[in-house]
Amino acid sequence: MAATALALDTFTALSDQQCDARIRAAKAALGDRLMILGHHYQRDEVFAHADISGDSLKLSAMAAESDAEYIVFCGVHFMAEVADILTRDDQIVILPDLAAGCSMADMANLRNVRRAWAELQSVLDPDAEVTPVTYINSAADLKAFCGEHGGIVCTSSNARGVLDWAFSRREKVLFFPDQHLGRNTGHDMGIPLEDMVVWDFMLPMGGLTPEQINNAKMILWKGFCSVHQMFQPAHIDRFREAHPDGLVISHPENSFEVCQKSDFVGSTETILKTVRAAEPGSHWLVGTELNLVNRLHDEMKPKGVTVQFMSPTVCMCSTMFRTDPQHLAWTLESIQAGEIANRIQVAPEIARPAKAALDLMLSITR
Repeated sequence: MAATALALDTFTALSDQQCDARIRAAKAALGDRLMILGHHYQRDEVFAHADISGDSLKLSAMAAESDAEYIVFCGVHFMAEVADILTRDDQIVILPDLAAGCSMADMANLRNVRRAWAELQSVLDPDAEVTPVTYINSAADLKAFCGEHGGIVCTSSNARGVLDWAFSRREKVLFFPDQHLGRNTGHDMGIPLEDMVVWDFMLPMGGLTPEQINNAKMILWKGFCSVHQMFQPAHIDRFREAHPDGLVISHPENSFEVCQKSDFVGSTETILKTVRAAEPGSHWLVGTELNLVNRLHDEMKPKGVTVQFMSPTVCMCSTMFRTDPQHLAWTLESIQAGEIANRIQVAPEIARPAKAALDLMLSITR
């Protein structure tokens, strides 16, 4: 990473309004050389400056198809890694704040996954019997691990198609880092809950016996999203008492119990599409990140559709929230000054197998 000529400290003292003006000026000066990507969970003050918005894979794919030289990803670290893997060598991917990470992604690191694979070898032959599947919400080196072991990447939209492919190759799946997406998808495919065991990466052999491993269809990593774990079945029960005709839609990163009580379960894009198509007068309880739900509430209110956040307490992605107008203004003015702050570059030895796993996912789920 090159040392930037501009000090971040001089930007942190600026108000959001001052940053807004400077961001707009920098965008105008950089023109088509710049593309700002805004993830759905991003705070409004930053989201307003996005050239395109969406989930992480959609944004990365669109960036790769663009002519932009600079790709500024207003999201979290694993998203910028995916963008760097999928974009061309002449495109530069930048994350405004390197501290914008993902607690779920951090729950599965390469050391622990390699140890799990080695421990599985004491019970069975994982390269012959187990397909590793990583959720896109994971570090690039885990995507590379899957690519090196005949595995694949999935998103919340295509997890079922990916698992169908995985089970056509080997009889078992090691699914990480989000146990809930794995369990909810597996259940929808007809896999009994007792055939899905949880691998606790803090315990030897994941806390499982050889018999449990041999009998399991899916081995689910003990990971979760810190936002979606806040939603509880009781929140849905209270909503239904107050609004008997109301509808509930939840992201599959929610717990099995929350998803089972929901009328619809789907990815961020599915949630947006479903609620946007709702009939006037309908009332929706939405179980996903606060910034997205608030924007959807404002969008649908004039159409006579009520959108309500599931939790009575604030549940926002705190790491996503680290990307603020001050960091974005600093990032853009650094580009103008000819210095790149916070460039994301995935090492070639990691990028190649990670891209293979991503390309495989895209080829079977298009």
